[in-house]
Amino acid sequence: MGMLALLLTSACGAAGDGPADRTDTGRLQIVSTVAPITSIVANIVGERADVTGIVPEGTNSHTFEPPPQASAVMEKADVVFVNGLQLEEPTFELAKANAPDEAVIVKLGDRVLPESEYIFDFSFPKEDGKPNPHLWTDPTYAMRYADVVRDTLVAKDGANADYYTANHRAFVAKASALSEALLADQATISPGGKQLLTYHDAYAYFARTFGWEVIGAVQPSNFEDPQPKEIARIIDQVRERKVRTIFGSEVFPSKVLEQIANETGARYEDTLRDDDLPGKPGDPEHSWLGLLRYDYVTMIKGLGGTTRNLDAIDVADVAPDRARYPQ
Repeated sequence: MGMLALLLTSACGAAGDGPADRTDTGRLQIVSTVAPITSIVANIVGERADVTGIVPEGTNSHTFEPPPQASAVMEKADVVFVNGLQLEEPTFELAKANAPDEAVIVKLGDRVLPESEYIFDFSFPKEDGKPNPHLWTDPTYAMRYADVVRDTLVAKDGANADYYTANHRAFVAKASALSEALLADQATISPGGKQLLTYHDAYAYFARTFGWEVIGAVQPSNFEDPQPKEIARIIDQVRERKVRTIFGSEVFPSKVLEQIANETGARYEDTLRDDDLPGKPGDPEHSWLGLLRYDYVTMIKGLGGTTRNLDAIDVADVAPDRARYPQ
């Protein structure tokens, strides 16, 4: 894993407008978890701090167990950003156990999502007590994440407050443009056609905000295939609703979704990405913006719409992304 070679030197110092916590490189050391969060953080951080991701792209972040060597990264952290909402609890526990006392550990989802807005669903049933944690697929919540990142960095590193604030402003402008393009392009789908049947229910908050309907997710909360009775129910639902396309994961192929597509005549699109950024680190599309544009374009085209506005969106980062993305 590439991350394991990226061990950083130790940090110390004070927070706020005084000397920021720094390593002997003179830069804040920031640790994050899944790639979309790493990308959002890197947009605000730019060139003024070092960002290291912990969770490799294409990994099941719900079950990911950080290797023992990852504790060395946490030991040097000044700030740790996790999604929260019980998504990556082993990584959060590793941070609590190993980050310095003066480090700030931030659960972004818990900060921006009140309990009254929790969504429980097929993959995240209420009886398990874990809400759907996938806020980053909704740009309105991603902008709230960016607000928290900005505020945390300004408090920790006041000397660079203007820089972080400017990057935040530019990022929000791009995220807002993405939202507007999405609204314009989704209107090209036939009325009643904004229906999502997916492998993993990563689009619940997006659907609520933008008026889509998640009619099902094939992957249940225990990450096993659904029972035959449940598959038969989904097949009936797809036929009844005349669903054009069902959406699978690029990372986790689903024989069940293939079966449903074959039996209903729906098209099977197996390239959606929950948290695996397009391209490779350094590519313009390897960004949170690139991830969401890819997914939105894939969904809208799959359901018969057109994506002229989304295609025109610039998905490059607003500041140089020097984050370390583990492979």
